[in-house]
Amino acid sequence: MPDNDIAALAGQVLAQLRRSGRKLVTVESCTGGLISAALSDIPGSSEILEGGFVTYSNALKMSAVSVPETVLAQYGAVSLQTAQAMAEGGLLNAVDADMAISVTGIAGPGGGSVAKPVGTVCFGLAVRIGAPTLTQRLFIGDRTSIRSQTVRHALQMVLNA
Repeated sequence: MPDNDIAALAGQVLAQLRRSGRKLVTVESCTGGLISAALSDIPGSSEILEGGFVTYSNALKMSAVSVPETVLAQYGAVSLQTAQAMAEGGLLNAVDADMAISVTGIAGPGGGSVAKPVGTVCFGLAVRIGAPTLTQRLFIGDRTSIRSQTVRHALQMVLNA
């Protein structure tokens, strides 16, 4: 179960999307499905949440949501370019969704580098009409905290769209 503030934020996202008649798909790497879980914990979410892709590996990023191999090779899995490709691929493969939120990052405790330390998370929000919104954050804390902060930020991005 998500903590109370995530649950409240997820409820706000669903209510706003319901009012606007839009549907959402998630494309998650470092959160492993926590965004779609937070949304699907709420009764009636199936009217809004089309579903979600959990794409930990580069191979699944390419096959499930059409991230180009060249993007992964040039920029890496944790990059704004990959987050954009994940979100756009989510929309491509979830034909009834109006928007897609993607997250790719390093939740730790290992896997970080000087250029991309643990806590680095890239977000993409793609919509059917309009330019994508991309952002990168550096979250501090342990793995659980970084993943929770990522879920909050992703839900806030959808709410602000």
